[in-house]
Amino acid sequence: MGYLILVRHGESRWNKQDKFTGWVDVPLSEKGIKEALICAKQLEKISFDVAYTSKLQRATETLLIILSKQNHTGIFLHNEGKEKRWSFHTPELENREIPIYSNVALNERYYGALQGVNKSQARKKYGKEQVFEWRRSYDIRPPNGESLKDTIKRTLPYFKKNIMKDVKSGKNVIVSAHGNSLRGIIKHIENISNYKIASLEVPTGKPIVYKFEKGKLVKKNKI
Repeated sequence: MGYLILVRHGESRWNKQDKFTGWVDVPLSEKGIKEALICAKQLEKISFDVAYTSKLQRATETLLIILSKQNHTGIFLHNEGKEKRWSFHTPELENREIPIYSNVALNERYYGALQGVNKSQARKKYGKEQVFEWRRSYDIRPPNGESLKDTIKRTLPYFKKNIMKDVKSGKNVIVSAHGNSLRGIIKHIENISNYKIASLEVPTGKPIVYKFEKGKLVKKNKI
């Protein structure tokens, strides 16, 4: 029976500045690094078999910090296109090495014209209710950006095909991603309605733990 651990990356430098980040490749803040270290401590009882992350460095940094503090070495593997041909593969992973797969499907929601905009300034310009709808609603897009529904369309098929395949085989899997890509996954796992998903907040650097039991994922308060 495998564990599925979902982790939103630690605080980024733009989280700290309260900016819409989206696909802008912003690194972790000092607080974000500390959050990742604390997360590693909380997960020290689990030995991971495989890891997944987005293509954005704040998620990758968080994952590598967690794995390094657990004495894991992550090896990035690729299964598509030229990356697959030229990625570093060994016949067998050595002791304490685990495969890491990164994919754009796990990227944060694309915020379009809002990327780089301070959220307080956006509220003053567009109104609190409009900004809340852009941030939290299921199917309302920000200008030139993605809705949560759009994000789920790329995230969920990847989750079902790749991540759940490993979980169902009994592996312990960690996914380091983003607030909205994880909201989509959690919505699916916990069968959250389109309306109630607006109230779901995924905190930075806090592990969300599920265990695969009797054919389904069951949320756990502790490991």
